[in-house]
Amino acid sequence: MKKIRILVALIFSFGIVAAQDNVVDEIVWVVGDEVILRSDVESQRLYMQNEGVRFENDPYCFIPEQIAIQKLYLNQAKTDSVDVEEGQVIRYVDQWINQAINQIGSREKLEEYFNKKLSQIKEERKTTVREQEIVKEMQKKIVGDVKLTPSEVRRYYRGVSPDSLPTIPTTVEVQIITFEPKIPYEETDAIKARLREFTELANSGEREFSTLARMYSEDPASAVHGGEMGFMSKGMLLPEFANVAFNLTDPKRVSSIVETEYGYHIIQLIEKRGDRINCRHILLRPRVSEKDLTDATARLDSLHADIMAGKVSFEDAATYLSYDKDTRNNKGLMVNQRFNEGSRHAGTPKFEMEELPQEIGKVVDNMQIGEISKPFRMLNNRSKEVVAIVKLKARTTSHKANLKDDYQELKTLVEDRKREDLLRDWIAKKQKTTYVRVSEGWRNCDFQYSGWVR
Repeated sequence: MKKIRILVALIFSFGIVAAQDNVVDEIVWVVGDEVILRSDVESQRLYMQNEGVRFENDPYCFIPEQIAIQKLYLNQAKTDSVDVEEGQVIRYVDQWINQAINQIGSREKLEEYFNKKLSQIKEERKTTVREQEIVKEMQKKIVGDVKLTPSEVRRYYRGVSPDSLPTIPTTVEVQIITFEPKIPYEETDAIKARLREFTELANSGEREFSTLARMYSEDPASAVHGGEMGFMSKGMLLPEFANVAFNLTDPKRVSSIVETEYGYHIIQLIEKRGDRINCRHILLRPRVSEKDLTDATARLDSLHADIMAGKVSFEDAATYLSYDKDTRNNKGLMVNQRFNEGSRHAGTPKFEMEELPQEIGKVVDNMQIGEISKPFRMLNNRSKEVVAIVKLKARTTSHKANLKDDYQELKTLVEDRKREDLLRDWIAKKQKTTYVRVSEGWRNCDFQYSGWVR
């Protein structure tokens, strides 16, 4: 161990030198037997910048400290044999790559942004994601199962000043009934005829599938990439789509037409890799005419009148007549699905106003509890134009947290703070028993933890 640290210290002093005696990289921190390079900091800064992170403090202070903290957890994870599933890591990386390409515009632009080939970006990202997931598991192990008694929550509430209590934003609970306009057979037949034409052009080699996708596909996320969707597992795709895509074997042949809740597709295989597949597709959505929308509105308006007259309850109508499969088994009650954004209400029927689909938010904003809206048009979560009515089930206006109405929020807050305190104490103790060295030019920082430079 001592010899390793002496070697690291020597390299630390002189940087990493290329054959031409030009410093191409340098060690800026050492944590235990692990080094943090300037290039590590730069790569992390670019990743965070690409994800829209705004740095309140100097990134050349904040980022290396966060990497150092991560290395403390990773070193402990090795000792405790904490690891994560590789398949889970690959899924997260594929999702990130697809999202990054969609945000930046193309694979080529992503490679230009990071000045690396896509394969290099994927491998670096895989390492990053694997380490992030291991850190999460290690933190769970350190913290354990934090449980608070009601008396602890009450003690916290009574001991904190009113100004320090969190503000609970306005939330609403909404029930919905939707009708989808009927699609004429003529429209469906026309869509299928166009897709068969694209299939013939691609199979004959007269046109490239990717060119047709760019020109005609109505899936904007993949159309800009020639219909390419990126590597995905079977579970990440709609069952109807996956069943056809995973049975493709010839990249030169186009699939038969596949119908999903989004419309009609044709698919071309690019590559299979283990339990994942990369393919292109072209999506065409049937057009809804103004007459069809008007008819659907009239039918829903009639149902609205029956509900208002007491002939049927909103809940029964939502259960038996609504086209919205996500809510009809729950009497029309919408559930907040914003898990990716980290919503505190994800998985519950509570929505902050900005979390609602825009068309619903506009209608609900001025409604009273128990009020039922008139029919209005909106796009559902499958980008289909539908007609809807909504009922405002509950509204909780913005207020300072209190024990009577917000016990669960306060309990979560206190639990989070207790976890933070446990992790902070663990890091402070770990700093004292871990060899740490910070380069001269990287020490003048207001670090989150004061024990790095000693």
